[in-house]
Amino acid sequence: MTRILYINPNATEGMTDAIVTTARAALPGVEVAGVTNRDGPPAIEGAEDGEAAVPGVLARVRDARADAIVIACFDDTGLAEARAAAPCPVLGIGQASYVMSGLLGLRFSVVTSVAAAIPVIRGNIDRNGFSGACASVRASGLGVLAIDEGSEATRVQLADAFLRARDEDGAEAVVLGCAGMTGLRDDLAARTGITLIDGVAASAHLALAAARYGGAAS
Repeated sequence: MTRILYINPNATEGMTDAIVTTARAALPGVEVAGVTNRDGPPAIEGAEDGEAAVPGVLARVRDARADAIVIACFDDTGLAEARAAAPCPVLGIGQASYVMSGLLGLRFSVVTSVAAAIPVIRGNIDRNGFSGACASVRASGLGVLAIDEGSEATRVQLADAFLRARDEDGAEAVVLGCAGMTGLRDDLAARTGITLIDGVAASAHLALAAARYGGAAS
């Protein structure tokens, strides 16, 4: 059976659990597991947190036994280094979101957590060649752990940011720019009526394809 491993670069176990729940729902019949970088910061909110998380991410990549690995932080923390260290395909949930948006042919906005996250996300979009399809990158003003907690006030604030991305920036879809949003996707889609792209679910489908393609090619 194909095995896909999600590595959460931050140290918050509850977020890992939510990520794995989404990925398993997307891929019934596929073995999906998750590990938490307990050596990382509790949340990744910008470049400094990401740099602090990379050594722990790479340690878990080296220990991994999987047909594909997904880096489960929207910043794609340590993605290039992980690819160099792993014997299998490695994807990031940010990368998967942009690819899925492209496959759907939709102009997208990213709504993320805090303003400190924006430069990393913009850099990733530019490097991956998706700048032309990106309407905007917006900060919701909510911390990662608040998003993961998912209170009613948090959902209202996120929904407002999504609507602004559509109405003010011309986005045809909103990319969930934080792994902590994965469990909120259905509720936020119902509140806004906007096409929402969740990198956790998108990466599950793309990781399975990469694992099977890589296996067939080897």
